[in-house]
Amino acid sequence: MSADAELTGLSLIGGQPGDRHDESFRAYHPTDGRGLDPFYFSASDFEVDEAVKIAAAAAPVLAASSGAERTVLLRAMADGVDAAADALVERAHLETALPRPRLTGEVARTSNQLRLFATVVAEGSWVMARIDTADSGRTPPKPDIRSMLRPLGPVAVFGASNFPIAFSVAGGDTASALAAGNPVIVKAHPAHPGTSELAGRVLTRAIESCGFPAGTFSLLFDAGTRVGSALVRHPLMRAVGFTGSFKGGRALMDLAASRAQPIPVYAEMGSANPVFILPRALRERGESLAAGLHASFTLGAGQFCTKPGLVFLDTPEAPFLAKLRSLTANDPGFALLSSAIAKTFGKGLQERSVLQTAEGQRQGAGFAAHAALQETDYAAFAVSPALHQELFGPSTLLITNTNREQMFAAARALEGHLTATILGTEEDLREYAELISILETKVGRVIFNGFPTGVEVTHAMVHGGPYPATSDGRSTSVGSQAILRFARPVCYQNLPQDALPAELKDDNPRKILRLWNGAWQTP
Repeated sequence: MSADAELTGLSLIGGQPGDRHDESFRAYHPTDGRGLDPFYFSASDFEVDEAVKIAAAAAPVLAASSGAERTVLLRAMADGVDAAADALVERAHLETALPRPRLTGEVARTSNQLRLFATVVAEGSWVMARIDTADSGRTPPKPDIRSMLRPLGPVAVFGASNFPIAFSVAGGDTASALAAGNPVIVKAHPAHPGTSELAGRVLTRAIESCGFPAGTFSLLFDAGTRVGSALVRHPLMRAVGFTGSFKGGRALMDLAASRAQPIPVYAEMGSANPVFILPRALRERGESLAAGLHASFTLGAGQFCTKPGLVFLDTPEAPFLAKLRSLTANDPGFALLSSAIAKTFGKGLQERSVLQTAEGQRQGAGFAAHAALQETDYAAFAVSPALHQELFGPSTLLITNTNREQMFAAARALEGHLTATILGTEEDLREYAELISILETKVGRVIFNGFPTGVEVTHAMVHGGPYPATSDGRSTSVGSQAILRFARPVCYQNLPQDALPAELKDDNPRKILRLWNGAWQTP
Protein backbone atom coordinates (compact mmCIF):
# COMPACT_ATOMS: atom_id res chain seq x y z
CA MET A 1 0.00 0.00 0.00
CA SER A 2 1.33 3.45 -0.86
CA ALA A 3 1.87 6.11 1.76
CA ASP A 4 -0.91 8.25 0.21
CA ALA A 5 -3.46 5.41 0.47
CA GLU A 6 -2.90 5.20 4.23
CA LEU A 7 -3.48 8.89 4.89
CA THR A 8 -6.78 9.99 6.44
CA GLY A 9 -6.36 13.71 7.06
CA LEU A 10 -7.51 13.25 10.66
CA SER A 11 -5.89 14.08 13.97
CA LEU A 12 -4.89 11.23 16.28
CA ILE A 13 -6.32 11.67 19.77
CA GLY A 14 -4.58 9.10 21.91
CA GLY A 15 -4.43 6.81 18.88
CA GLN A 16 -8.07 7.34 17.88
CA PRO A 17 -8.95 9.31 14.72
CA GLY A 18 -10.45 12.74 15.10
CA ASP A 19 -13.46 14.00 13.19
CA ARG A 20 -13.92 15.88 9.94
CA HIS A 21 -14.72 19.55 10.45
CA ASP A 22 -15.39 22.63 8.35
CA GLU A 23 -11.82 23.87 8.71
CA SER A 24 -9.53 22.03 6.30
CA PHE A 25 -6.28 22.56 4.43
CA ARG A 26 -3.81 20.65 2.29
CA ALA A 27 -0.10 20.50 1.57
CA TYR A 28 1.40 21.87 -1.66
CA HIS A 29 4.26 20.63 -3.79
CA PRO A 30 6.98 23.31 -3.54
CA THR A 31 8.28 22.96 -7.10
CA ASP A 32 5.00 23.51 -8.95
CA GLY A 33 2.52 24.64 -6.28
CA ARG A 34 0.00 21.85 -6.93
CA GLY A 35 -2.22 20.76 -4.06
CA LEU A 36 -1.64 17.35 -2.51
CA ASP A 37 -4.32 14.99 -1.27
CA PRO A 38 -5.80 14.36 1.16
CA PHE A 39 -7.30 17.43 2.77
CA TYR A 40 -6.48 17.72 6.48
CA PHE A 41 -9.09 18.67 9.04
CA SER A 42 -8.14 21.09 11.79
CA ALA A 43 -8.71 19.75 15.29
CA SER A 44 -11.71 21.19 17.10
CA ASP A 45 -11.52 22.89 20.47
CA PHE A 46 -13.18 19.79 21.94
CA GLU A 47 -10.47 17.54 20.44
CA VAL A 48 -7.70 19.76 21.83
CA ASP A 49 -9.29 19.57 25.27
CA GLU A 50 -9.72 15.80 24.99
CA ALA A 51 -6.10 15.29 23.92
CA VAL A 52 -4.83 17.31 26.90
CA LYS A 53 -7.14 15.58 29.38
CA ILE A 54 -6.07 12.08 28.37
CA ALA A 55 -2.44 13.23 28.43
CA ALA A 56 -2.91 14.50 31.97
CA ALA A 57 -4.48 11.16 32.92
CA ALA A 58 -1.50 9.33 31.41
CA ALA A 59 1.09 11.57 33.07
CA PRO A 60 1.21 9.74 36.45
CA VAL A 61 1.60 6.40 34.66
CA LEU A 62 4.51 7.64 32.61
CA ALA A 63 6.10 9.31 35.63
CA ALA A 64 5.91 6.01 37.52
CA SER A 65 7.28 3.96 34.62
CA SER A 66 10.81 2.66 34.95
CA GLY A 67 13.74 3.62 32.79
CA ALA A 68 13.71 0.09 31.41
CA GLU A 69 10.06 0.41 30.35
CA ARG A 70 10.66 3.74 28.61
CA THR A 71 13.74 2.28 26.94
CA VAL A 72 11.60 -0.44 25.37
CA LEU A 73 9.10 2.18 24.17
CA LEU A 74 11.72 4.46 22.61
CA ARG A 75 13.42 1.55 20.85
CA ALA A 76 10.08 0.33 19.51
CA MET A 77 9.46 3.81 18.14
CA ALA A 78 12.91 3.86 16.54
CA ASP A 79 12.31 0.48 14.92
CA GLY A 80 8.95 1.71 13.64
CA VAL A 81 10.51 4.82 12.10
CA ASP A 82 13.09 2.69 10.31
CA ALA A 83 10.40 0.31 9.04
CA ALA A 84 8.38 3.23 7.66
CA ALA A 85 11.41 4.89 6.04
CA ASP A 86 10.31 4.47 2.42
CA ALA A 87 6.83 5.89 3.02
CA LEU A 88 8.17 8.76 5.13
CA VAL A 89 10.78 9.71 2.53
CA GLU A 90 8.35 9.60 -0.40
CA ARG A 91 5.66 11.68 1.29
CA ALA A 92 8.18 14.17 2.71
CA HIS A 93 9.72 14.56 -0.74
CA LEU A 94 6.29 15.41 -2.17
CA GLU A 95 5.53 17.93 0.55
CA THR A 96 8.95 19.61 0.85
CA ALA A 97 10.84 18.89 -2.42
CA LEU A 98 13.86 18.09 -0.24
CA PRO A 99 16.13 15.52 -1.92
CA ARG A 100 15.45 11.90 -1.08
CA PRO A 101 19.02 11.26 0.18
CA ARG A 102 18.66 14.18 2.60
CA LEU A 103 15.32 12.81 3.81
CA THR A 104 16.75 9.30 4.14
CA GLY A 105 19.37 10.85 6.41
CA GLU A 106 16.61 12.50 8.42
CA VAL A 107 14.94 9.15 9.00
CA ALA A 108 18.21 7.73 10.31
CA ARG A 109 18.74 10.76 12.50
CA THR A 110 15.23 10.43 13.92
CA SER A 111 15.59 6.77 14.86
CA ASN A 112 19.10 7.42 16.20
CA GLN A 113 17.76 10.20 18.43
CA LEU A 114 15.13 7.88 19.82
CA ARG A 115 17.79 5.25 20.50
CA LEU A 116 20.11 7.81 22.08
CA PHE A 117 17.46 8.72 24.62
CA ALA A 118 16.73 5.03 25.13
CA THR A 119 20.35 4.55 26.23
CA VAL A 120 20.14 7.62 28.47
CA VAL A 121 17.09 6.40 30.39
CA ALA A 122 18.35 2.82 30.46
CA GLU A 123 21.55 3.95 32.21
CA GLY A 124 19.57 6.32 34.46
CA SER A 125 22.13 8.78 35.82
CA TRP A 126 20.48 11.67 33.96
CA VAL A 127 18.13 12.13 36.97
CA MET A 128 21.08 13.66 38.92
CA ALA A 129 20.35 11.86 42.18
CA ARG A 130 21.77 13.61 45.26
CA ILE A 131 21.71 12.19 48.77
CA ASP A 132 22.65 13.94 52.01
CA THR A 133 22.17 11.51 54.89
CA ALA A 134 20.87 12.44 58.34
CA ASP A 135 23.10 13.37 61.26
CA SER A 136 21.17 13.11 64.54
CA GLY A 137 24.27 14.08 66.55
CA ARG A 138 24.44 17.53 65.05
CA THR A 139 22.83 20.50 66.75
CA PRO A 140 20.27 21.07 65.40
CA PRO A 141 19.88 17.53 63.99
CA LYS A 142 20.42 17.31 60.24
CA PRO A 143 17.53 15.68 58.33
CA ASP A 144 17.88 13.09 55.56
CA ILE A 145 17.55 14.98 52.26
CA ARG A 146 17.44 13.41 48.81
CA SER A 147 16.62 14.89 45.40
CA MET A 148 16.33 13.92 41.74
CA LEU A 149 14.75 15.13 38.52
CA ARG A 150 11.12 14.21 37.90
CA PRO A 151 8.91 14.72 34.79
CA LEU A 152 6.82 17.87 34.34
CA GLY A 153 3.60 16.48 32.83
CA PRO A 154 1.95 17.00 29.41
CA VAL A 155 4.27 18.66 26.85
CA ALA A 156 3.14 20.40 23.65
CA VAL A 157 5.57 19.99 20.73
CA PHE A 158 5.38 22.08 17.55
CA GLY A 159 6.69 20.45 14.37
CA ALA A 160 9.34 22.37 12.42
CA SER A 161 8.97 23.36 8.75
CA ASN A 162 12.55 22.66 7.67
CA PHE A 163 13.01 19.16 9.14
CA PRO A 164 9.78 17.29 8.35
CA ILE A 165 11.00 14.14 10.10
CA ALA A 166 13.91 14.83 12.48
CA PHE A 167 12.49 17.99 14.13
CA SER A 168 8.83 17.18 13.84
CA VAL A 169 6.42 14.51 15.11
CA ALA A 170 9.00 11.89 16.14
CA GLY A 171 11.88 14.36 16.48
CA GLY A 172 14.14 15.41 19.29
CA ASP A 173 11.59 17.36 21.36
CA THR A 174 9.18 14.42 21.34
CA ALA A 175 11.93 11.89 22.05
CA SER A 176 13.42 13.85 24.95
CA ALA A 177 10.05 14.65 26.52
CA LEU A 178 8.93 11.01 26.36
CA ALA A 179 12.29 9.85 27.70
CA ALA A 180 11.86 12.09 30.73
CA GLY A 181 8.47 10.46 31.39
CA ASN A 182 6.08 13.05 29.96
CA PRO A 183 3.10 12.54 27.62
CA VAL A 184 3.39 14.53 24.38
CA ILE A 185 0.87 16.30 22.16
CA VAL A 186 2.32 17.33 18.78
CA LYS A 187 0.87 20.16 16.75
CA ALA A 188 1.87 19.12 13.22
CA HIS A 189 3.35 21.66 10.83
CA PRO A 190 0.81 22.45 8.07
CA ALA A 191 3.45 22.31 5.30
CA HIS A 192 3.94 18.55 5.68
CA PRO A 193 0.81 17.03 7.28
CA GLY A 194 1.04 13.72 5.42
CA THR A 195 4.57 13.08 6.68
CA SER A 196 3.35 14.02 10.15
CA GLU A 197 0.43 11.60 10.02
CA LEU A 198 2.69 8.74 8.94
CA ALA A 199 5.11 9.44 11.79
CA GLY A 200 2.23 9.81 14.25
CA ARG A 201 0.91 6.38 13.33
CA VAL A 202 4.37 4.90 13.92
CA LEU A 203 4.48 6.32 17.45
CA THR A 204 0.90 5.25 18.17
CA ARG A 205 1.62 1.64 17.16
CA ALA A 206 4.71 1.54 19.40
CA ILE A 207 2.74 2.90 22.36
CA GLU A 208 0.02 0.29 21.89
CA SER A 209 2.50 -2.57 21.51
CA CYS A 210 4.38 -1.56 24.66
CA GLY A 211 1.26 -1.23 26.79
CA PHE A 212 1.55 2.48 27.57
CA PRO A 213 -1.69 4.47 28.03
CA ALA A 214 -3.32 6.01 24.96
CA GLY A 215 -2.78 9.53 26.30
CA THR A 216 0.98 9.08 25.98
CA PHE A 217 0.81 10.69 22.52
CA SER A 218 -1.61 12.68 20.38
CA LEU A 219 -1.22 14.45 17.03
CA LEU A 220 -3.28 17.53 16.13
CA PHE A 221 -3.62 19.28 12.77
CA ASP A 222 -4.33 22.94 12.03
CA ALA A 223 -3.32 25.32 9.24
CA GLY A 224 -3.24 28.36 11.52
CA THR A 225 -2.56 29.26 15.14
CA ARG A 226 -5.84 28.37 16.87
CA VAL A 227 -4.94 24.82 17.91
CA GLY A 228 -1.42 25.70 19.02
CA SER A 229 -2.68 28.64 21.06
CA ALA A 230 -5.34 26.48 22.69
CA LEU A 231 -2.72 23.89 23.63
CA VAL A 232 -0.44 26.42 25.28
CA ARG A 233 -3.33 28.07 27.13
CA HIS A 234 -4.79 24.79 28.42
CA PRO A 235 -4.41 24.71 32.23
CA LEU A 236 -3.25 21.07 32.23
CA MET A 237 -0.27 21.65 29.89
CA ARG A 238 3.10 21.85 31.61
CA ALA A 239 5.71 22.76 28.95
CA VAL A 240 6.21 23.61 25.28
CA GLY A 241 8.87 22.64 22.74
CA PHE A 242 9.08 24.73 19.55
CA THR A 243 11.37 25.07 16.53
CA GLY A 244 10.59 27.86 14.09
CA SER A 245 10.58 31.60 13.58
CA PHE A 246 11.27 34.30 16.14
CA LYS A 247 7.77 35.67 15.63
CA GLY A 248 6.15 32.29 16.32
CA GLY A 249 8.36 31.45 19.28
CA ARG A 250 7.91 34.86 20.87
CA ALA A 251 4.12 34.58 20.52
CA LEU A 252 4.17 31.23 22.35
CA MET A 253 6.44 32.64 25.06
CA ASP A 254 4.06 35.54 25.66
CA LEU A 255 1.03 33.24 25.65
CA ALA A 256 2.63 30.86 28.17
CA ALA A 257 3.68 33.74 30.42
CA SER A 258 0.15 35.20 30.41
CA ARG A 259 -1.42 32.04 31.87
CA ALA A 260 -2.63 31.98 35.46
CA GLN A 261 0.08 29.33 35.93
CA PRO A 262 2.94 30.22 33.54
CA ILE A 263 4.78 27.30 31.94
CA PRO A 264 8.22 27.07 30.31
CA VAL A 265 8.55 27.40 26.55
CA TYR A 266 11.70 25.93 25.03
CA ALA A 267 11.74 27.71 21.68
CA GLU A 268 14.53 27.52 19.12
CA MET A 269 13.87 30.62 17.03
CA GLY A 270 16.63 30.85 14.45
CA SER A 271 19.98 32.54 14.14
CA ALA A 272 22.25 34.39 11.71
CA ASN A 273 25.26 32.28 12.81
CA PRO A 274 28.15 34.74 12.35
CA VAL A 275 31.38 33.62 10.69
CA PHE A 276 34.71 35.35 11.33
CA ILE A 277 37.35 34.77 8.63
CA LEU A 278 40.82 35.64 9.95
CA PRO A 279 43.55 37.13 7.73
CA ARG A 280 46.07 34.30 7.33
CA ALA A 281 43.42 31.73 6.51
CA LEU A 282 41.91 34.09 3.96
CA ARG A 283 45.26 34.56 2.25
CA GLU A 284 46.28 30.92 2.35
CA ARG A 285 43.03 29.19 1.35
CA GLY A 286 40.61 31.84 0.16
CA GLU A 287 39.10 29.81 -2.68
CA SER A 288 38.47 26.74 -0.54
CA LEU A 289 36.89 28.92 2.15
CA ALA A 290 34.65 30.46 -0.51
CA ALA A 291 33.56 27.01 -1.70
CA GLY A 292 32.86 25.86 1.84
CA LEU A 293 30.92 28.99 2.70
CA HIS A 294 28.83 28.75 -0.47
CA ALA A 295 28.02 25.09 0.16
CA SER A 296 26.97 25.94 3.70
CA PHE A 297 24.68 28.91 3.02
CA THR A 298 22.93 27.17 0.10
CA LEU A 299 22.62 23.74 1.76
CA GLY A 300 18.95 22.81 1.93
CA ALA A 301 18.20 26.08 0.07
CA GLY A 302 19.53 27.98 3.08
CA GLN A 303 16.68 26.70 5.24
CA PHE A 304 18.80 25.59 8.16
CA CYS A 305 18.67 27.35 11.51
CA THR A 306 22.48 27.10 11.47
CA LYS A 307 22.95 28.69 8.02
CA PRO A 308 25.88 31.17 8.07
CA GLY A 309 24.16 34.51 7.40
CA LEU A 310 26.83 36.99 8.54
CA VAL A 311 30.48 36.80 7.46
CA PHE A 312 33.03 39.23 8.93
CA LEU A 313 36.41 39.71 7.24
CA ASP A 314 38.95 42.39 6.48
CA THR A 315 39.73 43.37 2.91
CA PRO A 316 38.69 40.22 0.98
CA GLU A 317 41.32 38.53 -1.14
CA ALA A 318 40.46 38.60 -4.84
CA PRO A 319 40.43 34.79 -5.31
CA PHE A 320 38.00 34.40 -2.38
CA LEU A 321 35.60 37.03 -3.65
CA ALA A 322 35.75 35.94 -7.28
CA LYS A 323 35.10 32.30 -6.34
CA LEU A 324 32.18 33.13 -4.04
CA ARG A 325 30.52 35.41 -6.59
CA SER A 326 30.96 32.88 -9.36
CA LEU A 327 29.53 30.00 -7.36
CA THR A 328 26.53 32.09 -6.33
CA ALA A 329 25.86 33.35 -9.87
CA ASN A 330 25.86 29.78 -11.18
CA ASP A 331 23.41 28.40 -8.63
CA PRO A 332 20.52 26.76 -10.53
CA GLY A 333 17.73 28.05 -8.28
CA PHE A 334 15.76 26.58 -5.40
CA ALA A 335 12.26 25.67 -4.28
CA LEU A 336 11.60 26.77 -0.72
CA LEU A 337 9.48 24.81 1.72
CA SER A 338 6.35 26.94 1.75
CA SER A 339 4.78 29.99 0.18
CA ALA A 340 5.19 31.89 3.46
CA ILE A 341 8.94 31.20 3.58
CA ALA A 342 9.31 32.13 -0.09
CA LYS A 343 7.44 35.42 0.38
CA THR A 344 9.42 36.36 3.47
CA PHE A 345 12.72 35.56 1.78
CA GLY A 346 11.78 37.52 -1.34
CA LYS A 347 10.77 40.52 0.75
CA GLY A 348 14.05 40.36 2.67
CA LEU A 349 16.08 40.28 -0.55
CA GLN A 350 14.13 43.24 -1.92
CA GLU A 351 14.81 45.27 1.21
CA ARG A 352 18.54 44.58 0.81
CA SER A 353 18.65 44.75 -2.98
CA VAL A 354 21.32 47.47 -3.07
CA LEU A 355 23.72 45.11 -1.27
CA GLN A 356 23.48 42.25 -3.74
CA THR A 357 26.63 41.58 -5.79
CA ALA A 358 25.78 38.12 -7.12
CA GLU A 359 22.49 36.34 -7.78
CA GLY A 360 21.77 32.81 -8.86
CA GLN A 361 19.23 31.68 -11.40
CA ARG A 362 15.51 31.58 -10.71
CA GLN A 363 12.98 28.75 -10.84
CA GLY A 364 9.70 29.80 -12.38
CA ALA A 365 7.02 27.77 -10.58
CA GLY A 366 6.10 26.87 -7.04
CA PHE A 367 7.87 28.47 -4.08
CA ALA A 368 10.85 29.62 -6.15
CA ALA A 369 13.95 31.40 -4.87
CA HIS A 370 17.45 32.23 -6.06
CA ALA A 371 20.75 32.37 -4.21
CA ALA A 372 22.04 35.82 -3.25
CA LEU A 373 25.40 37.14 -2.11
CA GLN A 374 25.19 40.49 -0.35
CA GLU A 375 28.07 42.74 0.62
CA THR A 376 28.52 45.78 2.84
CA ASP A 377 31.29 47.24 4.94
CA TYR A 378 31.67 47.31 8.70
CA ALA A 379 30.85 51.01 9.02
CA ALA A 380 27.46 50.56 7.33
CA PHE A 381 26.70 47.31 9.14
CA ALA A 382 27.42 48.79 12.56
CA VAL A 383 24.66 51.42 12.15
CA SER A 384 22.08 49.15 10.43
CA PRO A 385 20.31 46.93 13.00
CA ALA A 386 18.14 45.33 10.30
CA LEU A 387 21.22 43.77 8.71
CA HIS A 388 21.93 41.84 11.90
CA GLN A 389 18.77 39.74 11.54
CA GLU A 390 18.39 36.24 10.09
CA LEU A 391 17.22 35.98 6.47
CA PHE A 392 15.91 32.43 6.11
CA GLY A 393 16.89 31.16 2.67
CA PRO A 394 19.91 30.79 0.35
CA SER A 395 21.77 34.04 1.03
CA THR A 396 24.62 35.40 3.11
CA LEU A 397 25.99 38.86 3.91
CA LEU A 398 29.71 39.71 3.75
CA ILE A 399 30.80 42.49 6.11
CA THR A 400 34.15 43.66 4.75
CA ASN A 401 36.77 46.11 6.10
CA THR A 402 36.38 44.56 9.55
CA ASN A 403 39.78 44.79 11.25
CA ARG A 404 40.79 43.01 14.44
CA GLU A 405 39.34 45.51 16.89
CA GLN A 406 36.18 45.83 14.83
CA MET A 407 35.76 42.05 14.85
CA PHE A 408 35.87 42.15 18.63
CA ALA A 409 33.39 45.05 18.63
CA ALA A 410 31.09 43.21 16.21
CA ALA A 411 31.19 40.10 18.38
CA ARG A 412 30.37 42.10 21.52
CA ALA A 413 27.41 43.74 19.75
CA LEU A 414 25.87 40.43 18.67
CA GLU A 415 22.55 39.27 20.02
CA GLY A 416 22.23 35.59 20.91
CA HIS A 417 22.90 33.08 18.13
CA LEU A 418 23.03 29.31 17.88
CA THR A 419 26.57 29.17 16.49
CA ALA A 420 29.62 31.26 15.73
CA THR A 421 32.41 30.11 13.44
CA ILE A 422 36.09 31.11 13.36
CA LEU A 423 38.04 30.29 10.20
CA GLY A 424 41.76 30.76 10.71
CA THR A 425 45.20 29.31 11.28
CA GLU A 426 46.50 28.49 14.74
CA GLU A 427 48.57 31.67 14.55
CA ASP A 428 45.40 33.60 13.69
CA LEU A 429 43.70 32.06 16.66
CA ARG A 430 46.45 33.12 19.05
CA GLU A 431 46.27 36.68 17.74
CA TYR A 432 42.46 36.73 17.98
CA ALA A 433 42.18 34.70 21.19
CA GLU A 434 39.86 37.27 22.76
CA LEU A 435 37.29 36.43 20.09
CA ILE A 436 36.62 33.03 21.67
CA SER A 437 35.95 34.46 25.12
CA ILE A 438 33.53 36.99 23.62
CA LEU A 439 31.69 34.48 21.44
CA GLU A 440 31.14 31.96 24.21
CA THR A 441 28.86 34.56 25.86
CA LYS A 442 26.87 35.00 22.64
CA VAL A 443 26.28 31.50 21.24
CA GLY A 444 25.71 27.89 22.19
CA ARG A 445 28.39 26.43 19.90
CA VAL A 446 31.76 27.89 18.84
CA ILE A 447 33.21 26.21 15.73
CA PHE A 448 36.80 26.38 14.48
CA ASN A 449 37.65 25.66 10.85
CA GLY A 450 34.32 24.13 9.97
CA PHE A 451 30.91 25.35 8.90
CA PRO A 452 27.85 25.48 11.16
CA THR A 453 25.36 23.59 9.00
CA GLY A 454 25.15 20.07 10.38
CA VAL A 455 24.33 19.35 14.01
CA GLU A 456 25.70 16.06 15.30
CA VAL A 457 23.41 14.25 17.74
CA THR A 458 25.75 13.43 20.62
CA HIS A 459 25.88 13.70 24.39
CA ALA A 460 28.03 16.86 24.25
CA MET A 461 26.17 18.74 21.50
CA VAL A 462 24.57 22.09 22.35
CA HIS A 463 21.95 23.37 19.91
CA GLY A 464 20.79 26.47 21.70
CA GLY A 465 22.02 29.92 22.56
CA PRO A 466 21.14 33.14 24.34
CA TYR A 467 17.92 34.98 23.45
CA PRO A 468 16.71 35.60 20.74
CA ALA A 469 18.22 32.40 19.29
CA THR A 470 16.27 30.52 21.93
CA SER A 471 13.85 31.35 24.70
CA ASP A 472 16.21 29.86 27.32
CA GLY A 473 19.93 29.94 26.62
CA ARG A 474 20.58 27.38 29.36
CA SER A 475 19.05 24.58 27.29
CA THR A 476 19.71 22.55 24.15
CA SER A 477 17.23 20.95 21.75
CA VAL A 478 19.77 18.45 20.37
CA GLY A 479 21.84 15.87 22.25
CA SER A 480 21.14 13.95 25.41
CA GLN A 481 21.06 17.09 27.58
CA ALA A 482 17.78 18.00 25.83
CA ILE A 483 16.02 15.70 28.30
CA LEU A 484 16.77 18.16 31.12
CA ARG A 485 14.26 20.67 29.69
CA PHE A 486 11.31 18.47 30.56
CA ALA A 487 12.12 17.61 34.17
CA ARG A 488 12.36 19.48 37.47
CA PRO A 489 14.16 18.74 40.76
CA VAL A 490 12.09 17.26 43.57
CA CYS A 491 13.43 16.91 47.11
CA TYR A 492 12.39 14.17 49.60
CA GLN A 493 13.09 14.80 53.28
CA ASN A 494 13.09 12.05 55.91
CA LEU A 495 11.11 9.61 53.76
CA PRO A 496 11.47 5.92 54.66
CA GLN A 497 13.33 3.72 52.19
CA ASP A 498 10.19 2.00 50.93
CA ALA A 499 8.64 5.33 49.95
CA LEU A 500 11.63 6.62 47.99
CA PRO A 501 12.12 6.33 44.23
CA ALA A 502 14.51 3.52 43.32
CA GLU A 503 17.16 6.05 42.27
CA LEU A 504 17.34 7.41 45.84
CA LYS A 505 17.30 4.19 47.87
CA ASP A 506 20.43 3.43 49.88
CA ASP A 507 21.26 0.22 48.01
CA ASN A 508 21.07 2.02 44.61
CA PRO A 509 19.07 -0.68 42.77
CA ARG A 510 19.35 1.28 39.48
CA LYS A 511 23.17 1.24 39.80
CA ILE A 512 23.51 4.87 38.74
CA LEU A 513 26.06 7.59 39.43
CA ARG A 514 24.97 9.60 42.50
CA LEU A 515 26.22 12.45 44.68
CA TRP A 516 26.42 10.90 48.17
CA ASN A 517 27.18 13.39 50.95
CA GLY A 518 28.98 15.64 48.48
CA ALA A 519 31.09 12.95 46.79
CA TRP A 520 30.28 11.30 43.47
CA GLN A 521 29.78 7.56 43.84
CA THR A 522 29.89 5.15 40.94
CA PRO A 523 27.81 1.96 41.11
